Amino acid sequence: MADEKWAPQPYSQEEFLSFDRLKRAVMSRALDRAESMMGEEFPLSPERIAGLINDEWQRAKEAVRSSPAAREAFRKYLEGTVGSHLDGLIKADKDELGAMGVAEKSL
Repeated sequence: MADEKWAPQPYSQEEFLSFDRLKRAVMSRALDRAESMMGEEFPLSPERIAGLINDEWQRAKEAVRSSPAAREAFRKYLEGTVGSHLDGLIKADKDELGAMGVAEKSL
């Protein structure tokens, strides 16, 4: 089968910088794979095309998830989320904890 000659290209970090770049990268890889299949299967069915697109999208998502840049961006998101949640808890329990000696600012 012609698809067996097709080898997936790895994603670069630059392709994860925007949805536009990610779309172009996935589209390019899906088109390359479809073209490699057309030698034996032409025309490709809409279901087959959708499957190629979905497979490549999953590969792209996995590449994003495993990238150091994505982990760093998520860490920053978590810092903001956790900080906001803790600020709310401190505000709710400030009087109680202050009465037990918790100071406004550390020394």
